[in-house]
Amino acid sequence: MPRTSPLASLVLLASLAAAPAIAQEPVRGAANPESLFTDRNAKLNTNKQAALHIMKDLLQCNHWDEADKWLTARYVQHNPNVTSGRDAVVKFFGSRPKTPTCDRLATPVVAVLADGDLVTVVIAREYKESKDPSKAYTSTWFDMWRFVDGKADEHWDPALKP
Repeated sequence: MPRTSPLASLVLLASLAAAPAIAQEPVRGAANPESLFTDRNAKLNTNKQAALHIMKDLLQCNHWDEADKWLTARYVQHNPNVTSGRDAVVKFFGSRPKTPTCDRLATPVVAVLADGDLVTVVIAREYKESKDPSKAYTSTWFDMWRFVDGKADEHWDPALKP
């Protein structure tokens, strides 16, 4: 395999830095995101429906008093900003104001993937441009849960410490 010289690497990096910004195709959520949380397989459907309730009832509408319906007591959290355990997660999120009605999922979901005991939800997110905060761009975020008996028992996302 040919090796790239340090000079060639520097030239490539300089050309990339000087290149004009490439127009990005925006990331968009599905028109009917709740339809993505269904599956012909009964077990996968149960897990996808639980993920929907976590996204809508807990994360969107802040009905954390219902967390025991969707999260195990053990609930292992791999987000570095939240401690493991259902009680710790409820404490972390539970002070947010509760939405009285929660008719539909408003999160821009791109895809919902289920395999075995795992469900991954891909979400469109908008961020401010660091060099010009008056401009924004879209990217993706994901949440992945491992389910045990229809309840989320473990969670992953790409969160970083502040």
